[in-house]
Amino acid sequence: MKFLRIVILTLSLLAFLSVPALAQTKIGTVDLRKLFDGYWKTKQAQAALNDHKAQLDRDYKGMRDDLKKGSDEYQKLLEQANDQAIAADERDRRKQAVADKLKQLQDSKNAIDQFDRQAQVTLSEQGQRMRENILGEIKAAVATQARSAGFALVIDAAAETANATTAVVYSSGENDLTASVLKQLNAGAPISTLSPATSPSSLFNSNSSPINLR
Repeated sequence: MKFLRIVILTLSLLAFLSVPALAQTKIGTVDLRKLFDGYWKTKQAQAALNDHKAQLDRDYKGMRDDLKKGSDEYQKLLEQANDQAIAADERDRRKQAVADKLKQLQDSKNAIDQFDRQAQVTLSEQGQRMRENILGEIKAAVATQARSAGFALVIDAAAETANATTAVVYSSGENDLTASVLKQLNAGAPISTLSPATSPSSLFNSNSSPINLR
C-alpha cells in the first residue's frame, strides 16, 4: 500500500510539473480532411482511380455478357442433344458438345470471379498508395508551416475518435494553418485541378471501399 501511494504521488507530481511546460507549448491546428480534399493532387489521383475502375467495369461487363451468350448457346445445344428425331450417334456427339460447353462455362465463371477479386485488390492497393503519398506531402507542408510559425505541435482539429466523437473538444481557430497550408500545396497547380471538389474523395478513409464491379 505504501508503494502504491508513492507511485501515485510521483505521477501526480510529474503531471503537475508538466503543466507549465504544456502551457508554453505553441500548438497549431489543421483540418486534415479539408487539406486532403482541397489538394489538387487528390483530385488528380481520384480521377485516375475512377478511370481505372471504369475500365475494369467495362472489362467485367464484357466478360459477363460473354458468359450470358455462352449460357444461351449451352441451352440450345442441350435442346439439340435431347432431340429424339436424330440418330443415336449424333445425339451422343451433341451430348459431348454440351459437356464441353458446360466445362467452358464453368471455366469462364471461375475466370470472372478471379478477375473480380483481383480487381478489388488492385484498386484497393492503388488507392492506398495514392492516399499515403498525398498524406505524406500534406504532412510535409504542415511541418514546414509549423516550423515557420514556431509551433511545437499541430493537431487535426477535425479528427474523430473511435466512438465517432470529435477528438478536439474546443479550438479557438486562432492558430489554424489549414488555409495557408492549402495555399502552399496548390501553388503552381494546373488550373483545371483547382475547381472545388463536388464530393469528398473516397481516398481519405483507408477503410473505405471505392469499388464495386458487380
